[in-house]
Amino acid sequence: MQRKLVKLYKSMNTTIITTEEKSFIESLKQIVRAARRMAYTAIDYAQIQSNWLIGQRVVEQMQKGAERAEYGAHVIKIASDALTEEFGSGYSETNIRNFRTFYLTFNDLQIQQTPSAKSQMPIQQTLSDELEPTCKPIGQTLPARLSWSHYERLMRVDDEVARKWYMREASEQMWSVRTLNRNINTQYYERLLMSQIKEPVIQEMQEKTAEFQHDKLEFIKNPTVLEFLGIAQNKSYQEKDLEQAILNNLSEFLMEMGKGFAFVARQQLIRTEAEDYYIDLVFYNYILKCFLLVDLKTSRITHQDVGQMDMYVRMYDQLKRTEGDNPTIGLILCSETSEDMARYSVMHDNERLFQAKYLTFLPTVEQLREEIELQKSVFRSQQGE
Repeated sequence: MQRKLVKLYKSMNTTIITTEEKSFIESLKQIVRAARRMAYTAIDYAQIQSNWLIGQRVVEQMQKGAERAEYGAHVIKIASDALTEEFGSGYSETNIRNFRTFYLTFNDLQIQQTPSAKSQMPIQQTLSDELEPTCKPIGQTLPARLSWSHYERLMRVDDEVARKWYMREASEQMWSVRTLNRNINTQYYERLLMSQIKEPVIQEMQEKTAEFQHDKLEFIKNPTVLEFLGIAQNKSYQEKDLEQAILNNLSEFLMEMGKGFAFVARQQLIRTEAEDYYIDLVFYNYILKCFLLVDLKTSRITHQDVGQMDMYVRMYDQLKRTEGDNPTIGLILCSETSEDMARYSVMHDNERLFQAKYLTFLPTVEQLREEIELQKSVFRSQQGE
């Protein structure tokens, strides 16, 4: 009896969807599926594309029922219900409205074609290509280095000229989200316009946002996805094999590392009076103005690894770092991180030693979310939170 009542309740509360609306829902699902097939190294990029295209389709669908005010809410609801059922969280009605606002606010990004059910020839290059072969790639017009969080903040700038200026500056100057937020809140654009001598205003902004721009965590990805190395999950390999694979795919590795990194050396020799030491990989970050030492481990991180990297960082500062360079950072790139190392080793409360997990396969979005949350927990332990 109870099951019948539940079934009856569900049938009474089922939203009626027309055949045309089913086609609309399928086009939304196609957008998300295409975005999720894109490389993790472009996950922010894919998310922005997906959100814009969803917003575009929602606007188009709403226009079909423009004579009915309640139809807009209906479109938002069926889009949210369908995408949440198939893809999980991230597609609440509030988010769907945000995607609609995103499209309306940035409708000149020239992602020109709407995803079409007619598309029969997916091309594995860009999301737009995958959805519509004749679509102009979004990458020709979308500013680089901006995340969805950047756009969420930019959408709240009412003045279109100011908004485009902030978008361009944030991209070209590589502003963090915190820097962008502060500059908008302090009316940086307006103050520059009113100033005959702009250098003091620019200098003040750079000084006030320096700590936001030089947050080391924004420059260290954890987890780091290295599926482009071509290492099979079930294949055994040594650290030298991992190192060689990275060097063979150096440009992709630098892209995965993030902004501002340049390759310096492999197996760099550090010579003391007592012994010779070799550091796996050395990079320099021109934004942080410091060296990054990378130690590769094909196993779970150990206290010996942490102690060794701590010594390498100290030695590098004394023997290699030059005037004008900030203190060296050490990164242990391993197959498994450890909360114990974060909590109880010299890594604890240390702003110069980090651990990061690498993945040799492309995870699903859900796997990625879980891994990111796990690594956040490890970092919080390191910070003593």
